[in-house]
Amino acid sequence: MMNIEETKTTAREVLALLGNPVVVVGSINADLTVETARLPRPGETVPGGPLATLPGGKSANQAVTCALLGAKTSFIGVLGRDAHGDLLYQSLRNAGVDLSGTSRVDHPTGSTLITVDSQGENTIVYSAGANAALSEGQVSAQAEVIKSARVLGLCLESPLEAVQAAARTAHEAGIEVVLNYSPITTVSESLLKLVDVLIVNEHELAVLAGAPIDPANHEELQAALEGLGFARAVLTLGADGALVLENGVFVPIPAFPITAVDTTGSGDAFMGSLLAALAAGESLARGACLASAVAALAATRMGAQASYQPAAVVADFLNN
Repeated sequence: MMNIEETKTTAREVLALLGNPVVVVGSINADLTVETARLPRPGETVPGGPLATLPGGKSANQAVTCALLGAKTSFIGVLGRDAHGDLLYQSLRNAGVDLSGTSRVDHPTGSTLITVDSQGENTIVYSAGANAALSEGQVSAQAEVIKSARVLGLCLESPLEAVQAAARTAHEAGIEVVLNYSPITTVSESLLKLVDVLIVNEHELAVLAGAPIDPANHEELQAALEGLGFARAVLTLGADGALVLENGVFVPIPAFPITAVDTTGSGDAFMGSLLAALAAGESLARGACLASAVAALAATRMGAQASYQPAAVVADFLNN
């Protein structure tokens, strides 16, 4: 495993190279967030702090991360014509994301209900709202935007026909397709065949593979990933960092030691950073070094997009 100093050095090198085009297709949500001392048990009520409405959505979070790090980023999705939609649209624009492929409809904007405890752990409930209106037709109409990118980022918070249409367009054009298998849902083998890089946590991988897999057993882990059709993958391990499979070799990536305030958007910060790095031509392992740093920095602040920082702040974090 690389040590933190080696990881920092690699992350600095990658950060300096970002700028190539990325497109993200998928979800955008208002995060209704409340802090509590601890997460409630089933049937239990616990007191919480003030309710905060913050910009989020897995795909939008990834796009904001890409843009703040310097990648030329386009987002394709659907917002409602409501106050939450205005908030989210402005957050993406402020980050520098191209929204020409984003539409607005007469439905409530997607939302998530998030509870965060004193250790930074969370529970999340997702309501699709306007995200459910993302169609295969809208994605197809943005085919040239997808084809102009180096990398396409996808997750599963959007209708699967739209996700598959985006993956197919990118795959046929030779654009690298990165899928975060989250939230867990049933996906077709035909979709998985269009994906070049899989990003999963341990629970998501267990569902995909049909059984839990010990990350320490690299032989079993590689067999499971390759059995699913993936020679390139990232297994995220929370405070234990990440494990990258590339060129038949596993590379452990350490987590940066921080005091977590809110881990809500850390996974999306990780993926967004990785998308920007892959678009710059970096390897999966080198990109994951930067992603580990950006995800750690995000966990030191409340919210998802509200916790993300521009490249200059990430550079300061790496230097200090």
